[in-house]
Amino acid sequence: MRAERVRERRTPRSAGQYRHVDELRREYRIKRAAIRSRLKEFRAVWHEPEVRLFEEVAYCILAIQTKARAANSAVQGLTEKGLLLEGGAPAISAFLRTQIRFHNHKAAYLISARDRFRRDGRWALREVLDSFSSPEAARDWLAREVDGFSMKESSHFLRNIGYSDRLAILDRHVLRNLVHHGVIRSVPKSLTQKRYREIETRWREFAAVVGIPMSELDLLFFSRGAGAILK
Repeated sequence: MRAERVRERRTPRSAGQYRHVDELRREYRIKRAAIRSRLKEFRAVWHEPEVRLFEEVAYCILAIQTKARAANSAVQGLTEKGLLLEGGAPAISAFLRTQIRFHNHKAAYLISARDRFRRDGRWALREVLDSFSSPEAARDWLAREVDGFSMKESSHFLRNIGYSDRLAILDRHVLRNLVHHGVIRSVPKSLTQKRYREIETRWREFAAVVGIPMSELDLLFFSRGAGAILK
């Protein structure tokens, strides 16, 4: 089995070896302008005040096993009430209780991330990210050091702040679509870092073959499940 996977990776694939490629390209042409506009918005975030970057940290934490719209609404609510930057865990948890799953854990994660990236009242998030030699290195550090972040959340965050758009965000929407198009055989029950990178490589190869950037495919896939081009 292992030898077969190695041979598959080394043998270049053509569009004919994937499924529903024409359907994908037609849909992409319809949504391309909106997708590129959204990616432009993400890239602009990198130049905003660092508190805006932290809002995306919060969003990615709250979006774990929660719908994107609910997570985004929760971040806005926490910000408006002054809880995101100054609230304690009990107050944040109480606010999240009715709208976000695992509100106690996520409140603790938010406090931990805030303490890590705000030192003596000064934000250090951009400084930390600037210290890495590659987006992959930044992702590995985030997945290791930020409570609540895995490879997926780390990739999601770095995309949302315009730091990198070459990292795979392997959520359930993407994985199901990769199965639909024949990139992978089935949705994995769990994702080790090694397996995550293997699927990322296959997705990158698929993107190259069909001629659609991976970051644009991500939003296209997500729009199929969410019904809109969200983040």
